[in-house]
Amino acid sequence: MIQVNKTAENIYEGIANMMAGAKQDYERWSSNAHGESSQWAKDSVADWDNKTKVSMGKKYVKVVQDTGVFAFIVKEDFKHFKKGDILKAAGWNAPALNSPRGNVLKGNYPIQWTGPLYLK
Repeated sequence: MIQVNKTAENIYEGIANMMAGAKQDYERWSSNAHGESSQWAKDSVADWDNKTKVSMGKKYVKVVQDTGVFAFIVKEDFKHFKKGDILKAAGWNAPALNSPRGNVLKGNYPIQWTGPLYLK
């Protein structure tokens, strides 16, 4: 788990901060106890950014990592969500609307390479 503390002025900058934290966690996870990585792990880390795709929807920005939805980001305030809130995916086209996992604009949230974590 990595704590992302950076704030952002816009959603795209916030997504870049979030994915940099996830990449850092992946790099740490893929190395052994001595901090060494296999060639496959090094190649995977190097290709991380190329496997990240961002697409705009009506209410959300969808962040896809490799072949799965990594997170949805709220574009504008609605219901109990604020602009920049991070939501886990409920499926390919919809987020889980139970609780935000952090906010890419405000920072100070945990992230793993597998996706956003619950706030405590």
